Amino acid sequence: MKKLFLLASGLFVALTSYAQSHFCCDQPAAEVSNDMALLASNKSFVMLHEEPLPFTYHSVAGEMVKFKTPDGQEANAFLLKAPKETNKWLLVYQEWWGLNDYIKQEAEKLYNDLKDVNVLAVDMYDGKVATTREEASKLVQVPRERLGAIMQGAIAYVGPQAQIASVGWCFGGGMSLQSAILGGKQTVGCVVYYGQPEKNVERLKTLNTDVLGIFGAQDSGIPPAAVSEFEKNMKEAGKQVTIKMYDAPHAFANPSNPGYNKEATADAYNITLNYLKNRLKV
Repeated sequence: MKKLFLLASGLFVALTSYAQSHFCCDQPAAEVSNDMALLASNKSFVMLHEEPLPFTYHSVAGEMVKFKTPDGQEANAFLLKAPKETNKWLLVYQEWWGLNDYIKQEAEKLYNDLKDVNVLAVDMYDGKVATTREEASKLVQVPRERLGAIMQGAIAYVGPQAQIASVGWCFGGGMSLQSAILGGKQTVGCVVYYGQPEKNVERLKTLNTDVLGIFGAQDSGIPPAAVSEFEKNMKEAGKQVTIKMYDAPHAFANPSNPGYNKEATADAYNITLNYLKNRLKV
């Protein structure tokens, strides 16, 4: 009986592994929007990003993992696995600096507060991390096909039965929305922190979820006018969006940013946490 159990377990793992790799690598790489790349060629937008203060974080629960992508490569992510088996997943997307210690800390904070949810912070820069504006403005120029392939690989990694929510900041805010679109019927929630909104109404129509958008009224890179256009486009697409606007600049929620706004960050985090708990039903 024990041998049969072990055989069945091994077969299940093998089939799961095959299904994930087959799902991932049997389809062409998607091409997603990355308007942040265009913005990064604008010096005034680049200067909006104050260079991050030194920040180090040592995770107690997470580990780096690799997964295959449909362009024949591999990608990386920071994984925090729930204590109990669950199909509930949160995909976390980095700021334009990369998957640095700040993002890992935020991923682990959400992991601890959501409790029974797997969290995967996806590395969109293939191991590179910027510490200066100039480096970040170059790293953000990732080809759209590669960005799409990394997201597809991450979605395949969590599995076809996963219920997926996403969250991201700055560049990652836009990526959170793109990921939600790519996730199709598996998508149950999406949070965008001052990220570039998708402007194509036809693409927005394919969303399977509403969106929570968090922005700064003093943000000249993603200004209130761009947020209003996003609301209009979402309405035209027949989708719901909730916008929370703070009297704060771009990247106000990053504690390694000299322009960090503690009060706005705390309020935005509580709203985000409640939204994710509701959408993931935890």
